[in-house]
Amino acid sequence: MTFSIVARSADGESWGVAVASKFLAVGSAVPAAVAGVGAIATQADANVAYKGLALAHLDAGATASVALTRLLEEDEGRDHRQVGIVDVEGGAATHTGHACIDWAGGETGEGFAVQGNCLAGEDVVLAMVAAWHASSPDLPLAHRLLAALTAGDDAGGDKRGRQSAALLVVREGAGYGGGDDIAVDLRVDDHATPIPELARLLDLNDLYLTASTDEEKVPVTAALGEELQAFARAQGHADFHEWVGTENYEMRVDPDLGWIDRQVLDVVRANQEG
Repeated sequence: MTFSIVARSADGESWGVAVASKFLAVGSAVPAAVAGVGAIATQADANVAYKGLALAHLDAGATASVALTRLLEEDEGRDHRQVGIVDVEGGAATHTGHACIDWAGGETGEGFAVQGNCLAGEDVVLAMVAAWHASSPDLPLAHRLLAALTAGDDAGGDKRGRQSAALLVVREGAGYGGGDDIAVDLRVDDHATPIPELARLLDLNDLYLTASTDEEKVPVTAALGEELQAFARAQGHADFHEWVGTENYEMRVDPDLGWIDRQVLDVVRANQEG
């Protein structure tokens, strides 16, 4: 009763899953991914043990197809399962058991697997595949996954309705402060329009939890540094770094104040004008 896409980025550095369902907290059950290993979505009568097992098979060198075969061979409930897997090289595999609720099915291509069950129809999967192909390979993987998920929703999605959605993307060193590999880990657990809400959260994730690119960095001159410090003191803070920490912009300002992200500078200037 779920539709999902599992994919690897075109540059081979990211792996992820986007999923939506008329099911509470679908992100707690369906997606799993490990940087440099691969990603999986397990759904329908989901066997959540598949997540750890599949990633272990992939980590040991199995392709997506081989990992899927091993999962199904060991599971007597395979006819009720639906699974999508992508491996480290972008190889993809999908399975829809014949006992899954109609409409149910999936498609694979280079670097992705799309699958869904209890859907409004085959058009849901076809729309997701088309949206994946239409999106630029240069886009961050999270945005390509979300575009595909949105297309599936627009095509009818889960025929029972909408409730939850989730987005998981991993890339080496992409986590907060570079401390782990979680680039995006967002869940909308219970919402009337979960996919638009997921899109809103992804925009916030990009601002607060994504490092600035070189193009987004504005060098802090002596004059600008004085302006920032004066702004922070006017806001009741000891210095600008304290303001940055209070507002959760740590990923967007150089600890040594050598640069500031253009978006954060715009926030500062908007507050000054206000």
